[in-house]
This record gives sequence, C-alpha cells and structure tokens, in this order.
Amino acid sequence: MVIKKTKLWLAVTFSVAILTSAAYMIHRKYSDWKIYGGSGDNIKYSALKQVDTSNVNQLKVAWVYHSENEDRTKYGPMECNPIIVNNTLFGVSPHLKLFAVNAATGKEKWHFDPADSSDNKTWARHSVNMNRGVVYWADGDDKRIIYTVGPIAFAVNAETGKLIPGFGVNGGVDLRKGLGRDEKGVSISPTSPVIIYKDLFITSGLVSESTPGHIRGFDVRTGKQKWIFHTIPYPGEAGYNTWDDKTAYKRMGSTNAWSGFSLDNKRGLLFAGVGSPTNDFYGGDRWGKGLFGNCILALDAATGKLKWHFQTVHHDVWDMDISSAPVLVTIRKNGKKIDAVVQTTKSGMVFVFDRVTGKPLFPIKERPVPVNDAALGEKLSPTQPFPVLPKPFVRQIMTEKDLNHIVDDSSYQEIKSRFKTYRSQGIFTPPTEKGTIILPGYDGGGEWGGPAIDPETNTLYVNANEMAWVLNLVKEKSDNKKSMSNLEAGVTLYQKNCMGCHGPERLGSGDYPSLIGVEKKYDFNQFSELLSTGRRMMPGFAQLSKAEKTAIGSFVLTLETEQAKPYTGTAIKNNNNSKPSYSFTGYNKFLTKEGYPAISPPWGTISAIDLNTGKYRWQVPFGEFESLKKKGIPTTGRENYGGPVVTAGGLIFIGASADGKFRAINKKTGKTLWETELPAPGVATPAVYEVDGKQYIVIACGGSKWGGKSSDAYVAFTLPYK
Repeated sequence: MVIKKTKLWLAVTFSVAILTSAAYMIHRKYSDWKIYGGSGDNIKYSALKQVDTSNVNQLKVAWVYHSENEDRTKYGPMECNPIIVNNTLFGVSPHLKLFAVNAATGKEKWHFDPADSSDNKTWARHSVNMNRGVVYWADGDDKRIIYTVGPIAFAVNAETGKLIPGFGVNGGVDLRKGLGRDEKGVSISPTSPVIIYKDLFITSGLVSESTPGHIRGFDVRTGKQKWIFHTIPYPGEAGYNTWDDKTAYKRMGSTNAWSGFSLDNKRGLLFAGVGSPTNDFYGGDRWGKGLFGNCILALDAATGKLKWHFQTVHHDVWDMDISSAPVLVTIRKNGKKIDAVVQTTKSGMVFVFDRVTGKPLFPIKERPVPVNDAALGEKLSPTQPFPVLPKPFVRQIMTEKDLNHIVDDSSYQEIKSRFKTYRSQGIFTPPTEKGTIILPGYDGGGEWGGPAIDPETNTLYVNANEMAWVLNLVKEKSDNKKSMSNLEAGVTLYQKNCMGCHGPERLGSGDYPSLIGVEKKYDFNQFSELLSTGRRMMPGFAQLSKAEKTAIGSFVLTLETEQAKPYTGTAIKNNNNSKPSYSFTGYNKFLTKEGYPAISPPWGTISAIDLNTGKYRWQVPFGEFESLKKKGIPTTGRENYGGPVVTAGGLIFIGASADGKFRAINKKTGKTLWETELPAPGVATPAVYEVDGKQYIVIACGGSKWGGKSSDAYVAFTLPYK
C-alpha cells in the first residue's frame, strides 16, 4: 500500500512539474510584444495577467499619442499593430510616418517621415496609405526598424530615427526591382509587415493586376535580394502545369501574400497565405487551378524552397484571397501533441494541417459545386475543398428565409424583390451578368486581422463579417478602331481598369469613393501621378502608357479640350489571350433602403473554437448599431476589421468594430466585461505589453473606411495606481 501511494505521489508530482514547466515556457515565449501579432507564431496571445476578469472594469487611459500633430480630422484608417522593444513602442501614423515613443508615457522619442527622403518624395506622399506594422532587428549596437512605404523598404536606426545609409540606396530598397518584370510597369506596396528570419527580411505585398506577388528574401543588412519564390510558377517549377496558358508567368499578376507571414523559427519554416490571380472575377484567360493562387504555403525561410502547399480555392473567381497570415499552435489530437498550422479564410472555413508534412489534421473533402451557366469562356473547377471540422464560422448561403426581417415591411418587400433576380447557390455560385450573391462577402468571413489562439487551451478566437454583396459581370466591348478620340478611349480604359472600384457611373462602390467632382481636387498632372503611384486602397497603374493615362484623365476629369484630341496610344483590344472579356460593375453591398444589410443578423460575430476537437465553445454577435439598440433590438453585430488579442488574464481585447468601441470579453463565455468609446474606430489589432511591472493594452484609432470619425491617435490603457 505504501509503495502504491508513493508511485501515485510521484506520478502526480511529475505531472504537476510538466504542467508547471509548460506554463513557464508559454509565459516566457508570450510575455512581450516585440513582433507583429505578438510572436512569430502570430497567435496574438499575451501571457500577461495583471489585468484580468476581476479588475478589467477599472481600466483607465494611460496615455494618448497623436502621431501626426496636424489637423486631426482628415486621416484614413490606421491598421498598425505596434511593437514594443526595450520599453519603446514603434508604430506608423496615418500618413505612414514611423515613430518611437516611451511605452509607459506615450512621449515621442523621434519620428521619421518618408516624404523627407530626398530620393522618393513623390511616391512617398501619394503611395498606398496603409501599413499594418514594422519589424525590429538587432545585432549588437546595430538596431534597426524595417518598414515599407509604397514600393520602398526602409531601414531606420531604432535609436535615432535616421536612415541607415548602407541599406539599399540611401537607406531604402526599391521592391519594384527583382520581380522578373519591367520595373516601369510594376506596382507594389506591401501593407503587412515584412518578417525577419536570422539575417533576412521576407516580403510580398499588395500589387497591381499586372504585377506578380512573388515572395522574396532580402539581406537585412544590405537590402540585397537573396531568393525569390515564384507564386506564378516558371517553366520547370512546381505548379507550372496547373496553368493551361504556359505564358502565365510572363503576364499574370496578383497571386500575392499580401496578408503577411508566420514563422516556425526553430525549423526555419515560413508560412504564407496567397491571394487570387488576376482577374478577381473572371478566369477565362487563366484556365486551370492556377497554383499558387489561394494557397497556404510552407517555405524554407533560408532559401525560399517550397516544402508543401494546399490550395483552399481552385480557380478563384470570387475574390476569396487568403486574407490573414497562417497561425502556429501545438494541438492535442488522439492523445498526441502535434505542431499545427491553422488558416482562417474569407469563406469562414478553418483549415488545420500538420506544420511539417502539410497533412490535414481534420478531414477535408472535395465536394461538387455549381458550374452551370458560367460566364462565356469560363472553366470553373467542378469541386472545391471543404473541411469536415471545424464547421464554418459564418453562413455560406443566403436564401429568402435569410432576408432582413427587422426592417419595415416595405423595405423587406423591396429587398425580397431584388433578391429574386439574383443567383444564390452558396459561396461557389458562378459569377454572371445577372447578378450573384457573394456571401459571407468580399471582406469575409475572416479578414486580415486574423484569429487569436490561447495556447493553454488551444482555443481559436476569430471575429468575422456576414455581409451579402452582389457581383455583376459586364461583357467588355472590343474596340479595335484605327482611330478614336481620347474620350472614346478613356471610357473603354476606365471600364477595364477603374469601374470595378468606382462603378460604371463613377459614383463609387462599396468602400471606394465617387469620382464625381474629382477635377476640383486634382489637376491633370496630379491625377496622372496618382494613377502611377496609387494611394490608400488603390494600387498603382504603372503599366499604363502616357497616352492611356491621358485618355482616362480626360474622361474622369471632364477635360473637354483633351477629350476631343485623337487617342495616340495602342489599340485597345479585348477577348485576346492576355485580357479578360468581362469586367465587373463594382463592390456593391446588398443593403436595405435604410442602409442596413439585406441579410438577417448577425452581421458580425466572434467565435471560440476548440482546435483539439474542432468543436465550438461559443459564438456571439460582435458590434452594434446604436440606432437599432435604441429600438430595443438585440445586438446585431457589425462589420469589423482588425484582430483580437487573448490573454492569460482570461480576456479577449478587441476594437475592430465599425461602432468605434474597444471591448474586453470573457474568453470562456463571450460575455463583454468592459467597453469604452475610442476617438475613432480602432480597425487594428491591439498590442499587450508590460513596463516596470505594469501591464498596458494599446490600439491605433484611425477611423474606418466606412466614413465617420477619423483620428491619428494611439490610445494605451492600464489599471490605475493604488
């Protein structure tokens, strides 16, 4: 009996020791926020627990940092997840200024304005106004921040804010070079931060429809390109034969890892999610599965060599980009620990794989999907992959029963009448000229913020949108006239290049602005420059010739004298081997006449999923309309962008929602424990850190692309001193 008790005591002691050791390792790995997403795993988890479920309602503003020091009413969204190194917080302003502040007080140490770079003033002021984060690298006294603005990757001294001359040319690397295309026609603007592996920084980025999104590794000291992985494969490379057109590698664009990376540093494995190929909604000139579009990739971080891949959508014509970086976690399955990689998607699916082999850890089935009545010249995939578990975290089909019933009867009858004219057979309904319901929508499902994972329980937390959109294709006209006016050419070129975002009548669509009256804001030279460089969500169109820009400018700016002149560019041809024969009429949400989603609530959710079993722990609506709340309507949820952070204190911190609130949610139940109004919506992922034993939570509050309040503020919260 004594022997049995001793064995039991030893077994219990050993088990406790293992658990204690595991908890210590988790705390050590996730106790700071030196990397975008909190760690190379990108799981957005903090082991800090000073702020917990019992005291979170005592949170107060610790400091506010205004990152522009200018008119604080005219800013676009800030999506930056800041990093904190040696008690210094590094972030990016709405106008892409890099800054360093004291992480305990918010007092500025320095800032760097890329527009002051003598080599690149033009593009720095007009480039894509979007940056989700920066990276820190150090070797002894050499401490630097790598961050991107438009096509340039800068290396900035982390202590002084000055450019590092030995990096690239005068401190910057031009990412337009080295892609294997004529750099004059290349447009690239990484929005997610680069990732560091040893002495390399790795990037892809937002690109134009004619620029390939190849993944590349660069020397972090010199900026020299060291390797390239072709996301559109070259002859002899894996995936080349999945394109029917063997010249695709020369002409196709996109297929880019715009949503960022995660890194298994121990194994030297880089993970990326890749977006769809050009064109988003018509694939008549790119038949085949089209690797590595819509793929989860595992690459050797040192060389860029492919280890394994999985394609989440075959021949994508629904803009189902992989919208967030994969996340890394160790799950328990059948009594064993397995290092896994997890990918949430716009479609609301969750894919879980063995990190090393790429083997699915839950079954994935190829299921038949509709292909009938597709657009002329289209060849859709007859099947698509569906994980058996976890089940989708959003609805994937809209029926008449799903129409919004909380509006008045006349509004309901109006959306019901419209709905009957659309095609709605689920997420893989073929796009048509008639109109196709896109659900959960172009912006997800899961979006670029990605999920958070609690490594102690292997629970995944993901915020999502459920917004129906309507996709209308329009057949492009073939315009092979020997002569035409700038106006005639401008209309055709607008339809090919601009209509998808700004609509057929230039009235804007979705989150993209109207162009009516734009001539009051831009003269011709400014407009032409904007076409070349891009700005905010607009990519550059560097591939357009001067004559093509002149024609588009004459049409958009209503320049009657210029419109009457003969078009001097090359013939505008369609239905050939290099251009699709369809465009689409814009990003059009399916809304009621009051402006609410035409689909019934919830319109935004947060889900908690047990990754060990694939089962749901809970799901709750996320976000609210104040106007509906006043009518006594239960929480409906709202559109949201930016991710959650989960902590060892039992909390989920999240801004993201269009309602402009910052919330702390009980991670076990989904109940909101604390909320506060931000200066403007925080469509960004928070960061959690500690200075001198005090825990802080900070979020960028730039405002949203839905309009409304705008700000340049970073706001940090902490518990009051006792």
